[in-house]
Amino acid sequence: MAKDYFKPIATNRKAYHDYFIDETLEAGIELVGTEVKALRAGLANLKDSYGTIRDNEAYVVGLHISPYEQGNIHNVDPDRTRRLLIHKREIRTLIGKTREKGYTLVPIKLYFKGSRAKLELGLARGKQLHDKRRALADKEAKRDIDRSLKERQRD
Repeated sequence: MAKDYFKPIATNRKAYHDYFIDETLEAGIELVGTEVKALRAGLANLKDSYGTIRDNEAYVVGLHISPYEQGNIHNVDPDRTRRLLIHKREIRTLIGKTREKGYTLVPIKLYFKGSRAKLELGLARGKQLHDKRRALADKEAKRDIDRSLKERQRD
């Protein structure tokens, strides 16, 4: 299996609706026990999860990995806080950027890269209601334009 092979596990589609994503960052996740098998079975949910930095280490909070059915009695809490594997210099830049007003770390995508589980984090600013409405209107307008172009090509 090639190193650049990506197998998606879960995506946070609501992140692009609720936030402006300015930058993205790939991070490894520290997993224990049968969590990797649960991820391979697709038992993960990124909804309501967020990234945080404490004591110069990055963590993801609220990432739900359901217990593996064929696991043993040592399954861990599905909603536990998991450490992210990021270089120290990247953590320092994230500390500086998240201290700016309105910035937060939002998990966007969880996937396997080769045999390793990776989490794509986004440095994000929150959208207000009028921004969400404008984005929805732009999306509908683009869909209408594409539809009309497709109809013209058929004629």
